[in-house]
Amino acid sequence: MKNGTKAPNILFAISDDQSYPYAGAYGNHTVYTPAFNEVAQQGVLFTNAFSTSPGCAPSRSSILTGRYAWQNEEAGGHQSLFPLEYKVMADVLEENNYFIGFTGKGCAPFNWKLTGRERDPAGVEFNELRHGTNDSVPADGISDIDYAANFDMFLSKRPKDKPFYFWYGGYEPHRKFEEGSGLKAGKKYKEAFVPGFLPDHTPVQTDVLDYALEIDWFDHHLGKMIESLRKAGELENTIIIVTSDNGMAFPRAKANCYEYGIHVPMAIMWRAKISGNRVIDDLVSLVDIAPTIFEITGLAPKGMKPISGKSFDNLLFSKENGHIDPSRTAVFSSREKHSSARWSNLGYPIRAIRTKEYLYIRNYAPERWPSGAPQMLDVNDPFRLENMYGLNDEGKFMDKAFWDIDAALSKAYIIENYKDQEVREYFDLAMAKRPEHELYDIEKDPYCLVNLVGEYEHQAILEELKKELTTFLIKTGDPRHVGPDPDVFENYQRFSLMRPFPKPDWIIKD
Repeated sequence: MKNGTKAPNILFAISDDQSYPYAGAYGNHTVYTPAFNEVAQQGVLFTNAFSTSPGCAPSRSSILTGRYAWQNEEAGGHQSLFPLEYKVMADVLEENNYFIGFTGKGCAPFNWKLTGRERDPAGVEFNELRHGTNDSVPADGISDIDYAANFDMFLSKRPKDKPFYFWYGGYEPHRKFEEGSGLKAGKKYKEAFVPGFLPDHTPVQTDVLDYALEIDWFDHHLGKMIESLRKAGELENTIIIVTSDNGMAFPRAKANCYEYGIHVPMAIMWRAKISGNRVIDDLVSLVDIAPTIFEITGLAPKGMKPISGKSFDNLLFSKENGHIDPSRTAVFSSREKHSSARWSNLGYPIRAIRTKEYLYIRNYAPERWPSGAPQMLDVNDPFRLENMYGLNDEGKFMDKAFWDIDAALSKAYIIENYKDQEVREYFDLAMAKRPEHELYDIEKDPYCLVNLVGEYEHQAILEELKKELTTFLIKTGDPRHVGPDPDVFENYQRFSLMRPFPKPDWIIKD
């Protein structure tokens, strides 16, 4: 540790699929998050934190390596390998006397065992303790892992002369949700904050409340962990980082580089060193977490691949609010494959740059369906396409289409009612094909509804952001720009269900 001071403990809490601004500290009343609010009040609340990818695996690999997904080969993909050569933050901390562990979801979904790794890249697993049948798990679909109890077990096994690093990876609010669980728990329709790219109708409100209940559960366990630290006398010297891997699992959010796919909540506290009750508006990325931890602890990332993220320790130790570091002008995100949702397991490649005012997105394969193929196949006749949107004879949705969107009450509602003029616009926002270039004025259009490409008054900013994004991708060695194989991401091995979709020339056009 720098200056010979005591090394801090680190509790890294990461929810699964939670968009900004779904936390009470942001003024959102759909969720109940007293633990997140405490971290924000006693530390720093970030209003502009972004994931490097709108999918869990590539985002988590960026957190652990400090590198962008396109720099991590298979580890930048989804349900693929995590090559052994990519040493991670947990390894470095362990080599420097930290006692490390994780509970819940680690760096997943990856098949890390096939590369020779002996454990999850997140650390040593602590998932033994589970909720019993008499425990008050509030809904089906919520993990039975007792995260807080496993954290207590981890603390009990820690040698007293070692600082600790613990990864709390909640499986919530990842789908599936128990339909109506939010209402059953006492939430009200009037509390449901439905973002503007979704229809504000009862089924969607129900879905949002179910999602909120799972965020509450993640926060509940975080609160118990904070209380355990308080009782152990470790709270003062523990850095607590709370965030999410990517956005909410709703149409046009998760698996998309729009605002609600990559903009995530984040709060950090370290009562011994960081001035509390501050709000920071600077753009930060989850790729910056590893270099920040290394900077604070004074450790060198020995043996790791070159880190691309930039430490934001200067923001943490500042006593100011608002915009502090003028060099933080942009953050970057990407996606390749998400689910197996297209013919030949093709992905939907995207790169994006987000500035304070604008979001520019480049879609590298605009001829593909962004949310997955719209048709289902008749399993008895693999050459005959069924109706276009996977509806049965009664017009009810069967989850056989648009597989890049997780099965959801809101997804089913939008598809079942796509002929309704009021719903059709939301259907098209989520499912319709997209142009190669998209530009959104985030300050005026936070839901990314109006593409400004083609408008004369925005031509200059469009060209500027195109150039800035391309320059950054070349600088950081993105194979889509520097080769040798721009489509290398399509060829990485995938460990998941391969669905039988038709060839592109069989796909029904609008």
